Amino acid sequence: MVGQRKTPWKTAVAVPTAVIVLGFVGLAAVAPRWLSDLLKEANTSVVNGLGWYYSLIVAGFVGFALLVAFGPYGNITLGPDDEPPSYSLVSWFAMLFAAGMGIGLVFWGVAEPLNHYASPPPGTPAGTSDAMKAQEAMTTSFLHWGLSAWAVYIVVGLAIAYTVHRKGRKVSLRWALEPLFGRRVRGWFGDVVDVFAIVGTLFGVAASLGFGASQFSSGLDYLGILKSNIWVLLAVIVIITALATCSVLSGLDRGIKWLSNANLVLAAVLALAVLLLGQPLFVLREFVQTIGDYLSNFVHLSFRTLPFQGEAGESWLGSWTTYYWGWWISWSPFVGIFIARISKGRTVREFVAGVLAVPTLVTFLWFSIMGGTALWQQLHGPGGLVSPDNKVDNVNALFQVLEHIPASSVLIVGFLILLVIFFVTSADSAAFVVDMVATGGEQNPPVLTRVMWAVLGGGIAAVLLWGGAISGGEDLTAGLGALQTMTIIAAAPFSVVMVLACLATLRAFSNEHRQRLRLENRVLRREMTEHVMGKVTEHVKESVAEHLDGQEITVSEESASGDKTREPFRIKLSRRRNRASE
Repeated sequence: MVGQRKTPWKTAVAVPTAVIVLGFVGLAAVAPRWLSDLLKEANTSVVNGLGWYYSLIVAGFVGFALLVAFGPYGNITLGPDDEPPSYSLVSWFAMLFAAGMGIGLVFWGVAEPLNHYASPPPGTPAGTSDAMKAQEAMTTSFLHWGLSAWAVYIVVGLAIAYTVHRKGRKVSLRWALEPLFGRRVRGWFGDVVDVFAIVGTLFGVAASLGFGASQFSSGLDYLGILKSNIWVLLAVIVIITALATCSVLSGLDRGIKWLSNANLVLAAVLALAVLLLGQPLFVLREFVQTIGDYLSNFVHLSFRTLPFQGEAGESWLGSWTTYYWGWWISWSPFVGIFIARISKGRTVREFVAGVLAVPTLVTFLWFSIMGGTALWQQLHGPGGLVSPDNKVDNVNALFQVLEHIPASSVLIVGFLILLVIFFVTSADSAAFVVDMVATGGEQNPPVLTRVMWAVLGGGIAAVLLWGGAISGGEDLTAGLGALQTMTIIAAAPFSVVMVLACLATLRAFSNEHRQRLRLENRVLRREMTEHVMGKVTEHVKESVAEHLDGQEITVSEESASGDKTREPFRIKLSRRRNRASE
């Protein structure tokens, strides 16, 4: 097209995003500890003050997902009617899973159940047995990574998928709110929503990339290959960013799709190996038991705010449940938009079932295998995974568990490869999402700008790690911690956008459902009219044929309102031949 821009960024979105990102990264690089302390105080106020609100709306998001799936809107297609899905079921599941939680599962699959076992929620009876604490630890982990987390993604993903594939809008969060606000989403209000989406995505991915690099370098150190330091961390980030850039250049249908499928296979192989080489019977029994405990206590746990535990309750929730709700909300623009982009042709019921049920079950199985094996080792095996002061080495917990399993070195290498592929798919898909929003909602944004966003994500993580190193502290991830905290704080205002998106989606679905009912009723009335006219015509032929021979009668069909819908037609009847011809 003549006059088309090479990089069609929306200025009202790209410029504020650049100012926010560069300003924050500059502060975090120069004064990472000061910024981290400042944001921690702000985060404590937000988390402690809004913990009840997060619990309430996340439970509401689960209800919203179930309502649209099993209600009258389930058959609505996210695209033209009868259009087949763009991706096979396996590829679709692999891509949404890799983008949604892959990195976190590797890091927290072992560490989180051990943490809940070592430090149970406040209010746990003093005489609780170790076995009961272990079971409650698994149930709590299921809560944080189960239906609630994926329901958060569904709210954004479904709203955007409907507006993009069904209504033909651009890929942007603003259009998800159009059923409520109309043309106002085209102005500054829509720009603000898109800026939140881009900033949250960049910050969330950069933080995950930095912390993942720390775990990867710790794995190399654990194997005795390279000692972990700032230079190794920076080298890991550079390599992962380069691989993500190659994936970007290969395109969505190659890079992300192929890597996601490979990742799913590798994760399945590693999980199966840990299961078979570890404690298969114990893990399977624990898997079934914990699903039952989770489902039977879901409502109670979802609304748990520990009001009678005082500051201890607020602190625990802020470190775990409320933190997770904020983290999932902050990631929802990135994951939701990406899921929406790859879900064309799915019905609403298929979308919710695929995004809600299948990943949840796989996540539960992963935590049962990794976390269950860790708890068995702590309770019945060599132990040592929890220190005497009830601390867990989160970064090395996975490697400590694998050390007591046959072929441990091979397994550790396999998990390090898994981490790298998860990083690449997350960075690639994040660059894809950011560029779609920044270009005004183009479903296939330019490759070069996608490369730029992928490099920028890695650059943010590298600068913050370097800032932590030059500050002189032992914690190289201080800058990343500030970034992570900033992301959680930003989730508070964005949660309001998500609530509005639920209302807007329900309104859009309700309008389409009513239109469908009117159309179906119109078709039904027409079919009934034609059926009745056929019966009447047949009756007229049989009755009149006995009295008329070779004469013609004129019959006209009328609608229910009395308007003639067809031209009159004539019937000639013959008694001798006992038939009628039109």
